[in-house]
Amino acid sequence: MARTKPIEPDATAGDKTEQILQGAMQEFLTHGYAGTSMDKVAKTGGVSKATVYSYFKDKEGLFAALIQRLAAEKLVAFPPPETEPAIALRFIATTLLDQVNREPQFLNFVRLVIAESGRFPQLAQTFVRNLAKPGIERLTQYLAFHPELKLSDAEATARIFIGSLVYYQLTQDMMHGKEILPMDRDRLIEGLMHLILRSESNS
Repeated sequence: MARTKPIEPDATAGDKTEQILQGAMQEFLTHGYAGTSMDKVAKTGGVSKATVYSYFKDKEGLFAALIQRLAAEKLVAFPPPETEPAIALRFIATTLLDQVNREPQFLNFVRLVIAESGRFPQLAQTFVRNLAKPGIERLTQYLAFHPELKLSDAEATARIFIGSLVYYQLTQDMMHGKEILPMDRDRLIEGLMHLILRSESNS
């Protein structure tokens, strides 16, 4: 099991939250949710236990804060509504898939949430509420803004689009299935684009 390395203390009080969150991320990824304590987070974050509790009520609140921070960082910045679908959808798909390749820590955190979801369903619900739900809502709004796509159900289409990308990440990266279910990323994106844009191209 990997050992966590204490984070160097920061002199400014404004960065205490970041120190705590960095320490928490290290501890959760190393020891899991159940195996992490506020004492360990304080030690790894380079702060006192009292400081941790002054910022976060309990371990669940700390975990939720990590999810909320990840949501702020990882939610795809959607193009303006007037952007043509062929450009916007490709940008969204490419950006979402690129996030995993750029930051393996995020992938490991998602693995952690899934692994702990059986014992701690509220953690998984926090993840869905802060990451999955806003992404689906934003894409639904974008698709509804484009009646030329002739979609019978914008929300269902948004779920199919994002769900296909998430499933691709699940089988290719999280479950190490690249050699078992090989699929070129661009081929997947082109297939999704065709499904959504074909009504527009036939008009």
